[in-house]
Amino acid sequence: MIMIMKMIKRFVLLVFVGYLFLWIITPTYVFKQTWLVRVKAHTKTTYFGTQGPTMLLYTFPVLFMAVLAGVYLHLRKKSNGNRDEGEKESINHNLSIWRRPMIIQGLGIVTKIELAFFFMFIVLLVWSFATYTHLNFAKITPQSAALYGEKVWESKLATVALQFGLVGNICLAFLFFPVTRGSSILPLFGLTSEASVKYHIWLGHIVMTLFTAHGVCYIILWIITKQTSELLKWAKTDISVVAGEISLVAGLIMWATTFPRIRRKMFEVFFYAHHFYIIFIIFFVFHVGISYTCMMLPGFFLFLIDRFLRFLQSRRNVRLISSRVLPCETLELNFAKSQGLNYTPTSIIFINIPSISKAQWHPFTITSSSNLEHEKLSVMIKGEGSWSKKLYQVLSSPNPIDQLDISVEGPYGPISTNFLRHDLLVMVSGGSGITPFISIFRELVFTTEILKCKAPKILLISAFKDSSDLTMLELLLPTSGSPIEFSKLELQIEAYVTREKGTTVNDKKPVRTVWLKPKSSDGPIMPILGPNGWLWLSAIISCSFVVFLLSMGLVTRFYIYPIDKNTYEVYSYGSRGALNMLLICVSIIVTCGVGFWWNKNTNAMESKQIQNMEGTTPAGSPSLLFNTDRELESLPQQSIFQSTNVHFGERPDLKRILFEQKESSVGVLVCGPKKMRHEVANICSSGLASNLHFESISFSW
Repeated sequence: MIMIMKMIKRFVLLVFVGYLFLWIITPTYVFKQTWLVRVKAHTKTTYFGTQGPTMLLYTFPVLFMAVLAGVYLHLRKKSNGNRDEGEKESINHNLSIWRRPMIIQGLGIVTKIELAFFFMFIVLLVWSFATYTHLNFAKITPQSAALYGEKVWESKLATVALQFGLVGNICLAFLFFPVTRGSSILPLFGLTSEASVKYHIWLGHIVMTLFTAHGVCYIILWIITKQTSELLKWAKTDISVVAGEISLVAGLIMWATTFPRIRRKMFEVFFYAHHFYIIFIIFFVFHVGISYTCMMLPGFFLFLIDRFLRFLQSRRNVRLISSRVLPCETLELNFAKSQGLNYTPTSIIFINIPSISKAQWHPFTITSSSNLEHEKLSVMIKGEGSWSKKLYQVLSSPNPIDQLDISVEGPYGPISTNFLRHDLLVMVSGGSGITPFISIFRELVFTTEILKCKAPKILLISAFKDSSDLTMLELLLPTSGSPIEFSKLELQIEAYVTREKGTTVNDKKPVRTVWLKPKSSDGPIMPILGPNGWLWLSAIISCSFVVFLLSMGLVTRFYIYPIDKNTYEVYSYGSRGALNMLLICVSIIVTCGVGFWWNKNTNAMESKQIQNMEGTTPAGSPSLLFNTDRELESLPQQSIFQSTNVHFGERPDLKRILFEQKESSVGVLVCGPKKMRHEVANICSSGLASNLHFESISFSW
């Protein structure tokens, strides 16, 4: 099986390299006049028209990679169950250097590998722009410009404007890959959608810069040449200017809300404005035509499949078992889950609560371990936004509700972790940044107590604003079940309370557990067709594309071709684009619906069994007490808090602490405020301690 996996991965990587090479040669004269001509001779048929060549060259390879990647991930999951692969991997010194963090203004924390690929992508854009411009400038003469009633410089300006659009399309082709949450391609390269969002942000800024330059240059040209009537042109069988303007305006609205000041202060505006991507894509197709759109289609095609599968999963309410209410305006929600649902530490789920907001979906990091807690999934929610504060008020009131409608999407996360490869894990958190470390801690407990494997030592450094936040440490332990043993796990917790010089116990509110009653329609969180069904995802991708090809071929051959005969001078560009978009959506809806329905029926029996479970309501979760020696203790489960030291009125000296660790391999995980992440990244990248291996953990709360 391992040999098959290696062969599949190498073949996919080979196809990927070929796909990138295709983008490199696309602007060249040889490609357009020789290679593309030969491809068109064999693929431009009465069934596919000019879409045939672009789909074969640009769409098919990516979908083929996605299908093979799904098969690879299925075999990988079957071989190791998504568990930690640290024992199988050795730390390559040269590779670890390339993985060291760097802080780049405007990009944030990046590795040298990411920076290298970013640089190569910029080189690709510059190369494409320069090649397109050079070849087209060579064709511009006073005579050729006069044919269009233009001067030479005006023709060159029009060419530059066009090249901005063509180069922007390269970015658009990659724009949707990072935000496809259930992607089979990203995990193949060791990426997750959460960690790849920054690539989407980079691409978004570049694509909107280029498309804005594309539009502005044309507007300037038309004003100078007194052809402003072009702004109102919606050609039947040519480029539609109005459609391009609508698409650009939709993109500008999205772009304006992505800048940090707006996104952070008015997140809801950013959230709702981002749905303009639908208008952006629809009118982009009307602007350039469906044939050219096929060059950018695969990323959006995979995104649509993922989006519809998420939509299907989110239609059903899930069962909320209980909630732990902490005095620091923090909740732990505990959901029922299917035993077949597996996920890795640091995974996230998206939650929607209609009674608070029907439209808003918020991501939260999972704190439970699917290996340790087979029938429960937990998340931590810190009340720092209007949505989360409303939820806290609902569940923390003296008379809390006993039922709450909740829908979820996910979970999503890495296909495996590699924490076991280190001798020591130093986990640095600020405030609610402790969230992903809770799931890592529980997973390491499973590793030592159940699998009987040696786990790395753990040093947890947590900074909190006040002593009430210390109750977050209680979430290291599940709410119910047999007491967890972790005698084989070497744990040390250094907790820092930065805004208090000491503590009193008189005003400390206890942590309490609120138990909720499920509705008959509520069910456990079930596996989705993706991270828990890679073969299903591969089948859906391939079947939906085949259905689209068949339906498109039939419509083209028996409806469009009799009218147009592949001249593209009779049948409307807009109608052709609308028909193809409709066929894409129908093919995805049908195949995803069938796959989801089949998978749902397969898991129906287990769902009923979990629904019929009758839970008991324990007395509650113990509260934390503090003694004068600043040691944290827990009454029923003292062992975890005996390993904890609490420091008041000071911040951790991270540089000193990290440099004191002498183990040969120290994994440094950091999650918290930007300033903290940058500080740890600078320490690890300084080169003063070669045993430090940095990793920034994404989290949501």
